[in-house]
Amino acid sequence: MVAEKTLILAGAQVKQKIRRMAFEMYEHNFNEKHIVVAGIDGQGYILAKLLAKEVESISPIQIKLVKVILDKLAPQQSDVMLDCDLKELKKKCIILVDDVLNTGRTFAYGLKPFLDIEVKKIETAVLVNRSHTLFPIYPQYTGYELSTTIKDHVEVVLGKENAIYLK
Repeated sequence: MVAEKTLILAGAQVKQKIRRMAFEMYEHNFNEKHIVVAGIDGQGYILAKLLAKEVESISPIQIKLVKVILDKLAPQQSDVMLDCDLKELKKKCIILVDDVLNTGRTFAYGLKPFLDIEVKKIETAVLVNRSHTLFPIYPQYTGYELSTTIKDHVEVVLGKENAIYLK
């Protein structure tokens, strides 16, 4: 049986949400010369790239894009790695990005490498916040708040076609 999916946001709406999030990121960090946008591998990293591009188009802030690599299904058993040297991130403002915030577990483990260095501050950004948090993670930047049951699945599609579906 194929699960039916309901379109929540279409391409233009997703772009609009990303642009608004970029403006909020600029507003909260307008004094910074550089910020680090760290995307969790997969759709989180794609979202981070889109946010970085938008922030750079509307502000003088220089963005360092970083990929956070971890096993989303077993984060406590896997190493959390970055695609850059930690020294490059010292005393910087870090914005950790993922597509969907469900329980907060992926974010909690995604923070691990940044806790080993002195950073200026750490913020979080998500395109969809489902608010089923089991970890003390709250996004500073949210594209869309969506009330769902824990059994629902939110699918974010970013790329040539942007969309958010509920399955």
